[in-house]
Amino acid sequence: MNIGFDGKRAANNLTGLGNYSRSLILQLSEFFHQDHYFVYTPKIKADKQISSFFEKENIHLELPPKFAFRPLWRTFGIKEQLVKDHIDIFHGLSNEIPVGISNAVKTVVTIHDLIYLRFPQHYKFIDRTIYNLKSEYACKHADQIIAISEQTKKDIIEYYQTDPSKIQVIYQTCDESFKHIVSNRIKSNVRTTYNLPEKYLLNVGTIEPRKNLLLIIQALKTVDPAYKLVVVGRQQAYAQQVHAEIKRQGLSERVIFLKDIPFTDLPSIYQLASLFVYPSFYEGFGIPIIEALYGKVPVIAATGSCLEEAGGPDSIYIHPNDPSALSEAINKVLHNEALSTQMKEKGLLYVQKFNAYTLAHQLMDCYTNITLAVK
Repeated sequence: MNIGFDGKRAANNLTGLGNYSRSLILQLSEFFHQDHYFVYTPKIKADKQISSFFEKENIHLELPPKFAFRPLWRTFGIKEQLVKDHIDIFHGLSNEIPVGISNAVKTVVTIHDLIYLRFPQHYKFIDRTIYNLKSEYACKHADQIIAISEQTKKDIIEYYQTDPSKIQVIYQTCDESFKHIVSNRIKSNVRTTYNLPEKYLLNVGTIEPRKNLLLIIQALKTVDPAYKLVVVGRQQAYAQQVHAEIKRQGLSERVIFLKDIPFTDLPSIYQLASLFVYPSFYEGFGIPIIEALYGKVPVIAATGSCLEEAGGPDSIYIHPNDPSALSEAINKVLHNEALSTQMKEKGLLYVQKFNAYTLAHQLMDCYTNITLAVK
């Protein structure tokens, strides 16, 4: 098959949806190397990580024609090029598909989340309006919808009244670097580079209201003082509330903020942690949780969205508004070696369901079923 992808993020973003897009296409190209993968993007970022992605023999970079209006090309002008390239299936990797291509090419769309509808107060009006228009159009016109969690599937049905039979849940995986235990030498170097404490809790993610870092700060005062908190993530305006709470609680010496961390150092930072804490109010899936579990780090997360799907039955879940429950859960894990070991071992077994081979085959089965339905 010739499979086309909306490659704007694969060709330009070094985190988040960019990693998801490249990882998915690379997995397909490895396990189904007889097929060809066309990545359509209005531009490409000059970066070694991205350029090496397009060096794969069966991954093809497709840029707009010379006189195309690039800002609108991927939404309105791409259909002729898809037909010219004999694309069998076009996959929109981030909540949208081009307008008007459904009568020319079979389409799949991945819906990551509808958080802008669940928590509209965290988004500008214009942003959530555009996100909603694109997602609703994609869900209505795509031949198949892929939801990245059961929770996202429920949201699609609730907000867009979509037929459940049109939606398939295919989970995400994380980068392969998180799936291998880092050598002690490298971990020691990383600890020295960032002056990491011997014992620490870890939280990874943008510092914004939805991620709920404030709950960890509120719980930290009653957590064993031998443990510090390391926070990795880009700070938004919400970080001011977090810093104010740290000062109010007298915890300045116990909280360490890291930002702009090279991606290659993240697996070590995870694996040096005693516990990963992720009390987010809402997620589409929760990749940081599986990054931790692959590194044999126990996880405490929050109820209320899909985090139980990512963390499995042997992680611990607390209400995202209950700091006492969080501190109690943290101390329980830190002071019970048998429990911590069990969470590590069973968590590692659980995340094998998110391995690249399994998910790539689920996705290819999805593509194949669509082409068979055409015939």
